[in-house]
Amino acid sequence: MLPDDKKRCAWASSAPDFPEYHDNEWGFPVDDDQRLFEKLCLETFQSGLSWRTILTKRENFRLAFQQFDFHKVALFGEKEIAELLNNQGIVRNKRKILAVINNAKRALEMVEKEGSLAAFIWRYEPNENTLPPPETQTTCAESIALSKELKKRGWQFVGPTTMYAFMQSMGLINDHAEDCFLREEIDKARKGFVRPQRNKVG
Repeated sequence: MLPDDKKRCAWASSAPDFPEYHDNEWGFPVDDDQRLFEKLCLETFQSGLSWRTILTKRENFRLAFQQFDFHKVALFGEKEIAELLNNQGIVRNKRKILAVINNAKRALEMVEKEGSLAAFIWRYEPNENTLPPPETQTTCAESIALSKELKKRGWQFVGPTTMYAFMQSMGLINDHAEDCFLREEIDKARKGFVRPQRNKVG
């Protein structure tokens, strides 16, 4: 428990950067394409690592990847790849770097076809009545389905567990602990959240 005596999810007190992230970001619903793409990319880099490692480097990642503007990242070539591999402020994993660039191109395709990333992603929001108690699982039927469809569309590093973590953080699921002070606030935010609809395209 932190000095303010508020009850939080257990993980929120396990690292210095976690309380602010937990209190101000984790679980609040997001419909901004750039933020959704950023989180998908950061989840890619987290694969096999801890979220603490990624969170402490997040500003470095944002600078390195043009604030995760996928229109710009999709244009990255050999020069940018070489710069990223020499950037000590990020995770210098070539497969993950190439995956992010690939996924930026796939994001452009998705926007053209679906109208927005948000419109596509929020179609996979689980029915909260079918979910088990908070913090008891790492995948669900919807994260498995989302992973499968993204892979079908050519996305990389988007496994079911990664997609579940993405859903938790972007508010598609309220996975705050039952006694966490934010659980009720997240519920209210989700109830008031206008789910994005597919825009007319073409």
